[in-house]
Amino acid sequence: MTSPTDIEGGGRSAVVDGGPEPDTDTGTVKVEGRSPGQLMWIRFKRDRTGVISAFVVAFFFLVAAAAPLISKLYGKDPYTIYADVRPELFDSAGVPVQPNGGISSEFWFGLEPGNGYDVFTKLIYGIRTSLMISLAVTVAVVLTGILLGVTAGYLGGKTDFFIGRLIDFLLAFPSQLFFIASMPVVVSLFVSPRDQTPTYVRVVALIAVQWVLGWMSLARILRGTTLALREREFIEAAKVSGASPWRIIRREILPNVVTPLLVQTTYTLPYLVTGEAGLSFLGVGIVEPTPDWGQMFSKASTELVLQNDITYMFFPGVSMVVFIVAFNLLGDSVRDAFDPKTAR
Repeated sequence: MTSPTDIEGGGRSAVVDGGPEPDTDTGTVKVEGRSPGQLMWIRFKRDRTGVISAFVVAFFFLVAAAAPLISKLYGKDPYTIYADVRPELFDSAGVPVQPNGGISSEFWFGLEPGNGYDVFTKLIYGIRTSLMISLAVTVAVVLTGILLGVTAGYLGGKTDFFIGRLIDFLLAFPSQLFFIASMPVVVSLFVSPRDQTPTYVRVVALIAVQWVLGWMSLARILRGTTLALREREFIEAAKVSGASPWRIIRREILPNVVTPLLVQTTYTLPYLVTGEAGLSFLGVGIVEPTPDWGQMFSKASTELVLQNDITYMFFPGVSMVVFIVAFNLLGDSVRDAFDPKTAR
């Protein structure tokens, strides 16, 4: 910590960089130690961009979690086909009669051309679907990356060789093309191509496909960090004391890889959100009637919407851009908080 500096000619001490205040009764300074986590939190709170981004990201997750409650209070759901229930709201082509896609006090974000789904509830449920899938994939990717990356870096030898070659092999696959090609194959393992695919099967397939080709980058980063850590003095001291490899990994290695792990995670989740949305956009992910962020982009690209209701693209497009930008800025702020020497 920075020690206080006496001000010439004054009876009090100036505290540098938010240090402890002097005790006015005794004239001494109480020195209080801070952990790396506390220092990181102090630096993060000073970053206005990071704090605002964190609130934006938290807002999206809150909306996703509270989607059923919001829908109930709003009085509508994303599954009602208003083209059949309220045909007077649409013309013969299925386009909302009112301007701007039928935006009104009754339908806040308007109605979807064609089937006539309520856009507001479809959007919040679509955000819920995309974030739940991406969060599940992120958890699986992080756990796999920790298990294989740290194990390879600490044990070395043949273990490191085989895990390294597996990472190299999987990184050679073009991930996006592999996602598109493998989704129908994975789905067919659970359901016959002649039968209608349940939504939960598509969700499981999306999680599995993105997980299989999503953990390698994190594992490689953690492997490199672990290789550097295992040569440090405190690791050698733990070995000499008789600690088992599992105890060394758990008590010595893992706490020291939190920084790259947390930073990489903040970049992984928005990448997976766009990946999941891309698969649904291409028709190999979530399909109607289940709401999904990417599915709304797919609907917005149809000729019916492009020619008659260009405003339909506004709400899912803006929300996606805001979420991705906020999460990336949050990742930058977390990185800077952990490593203040990093210049942005």
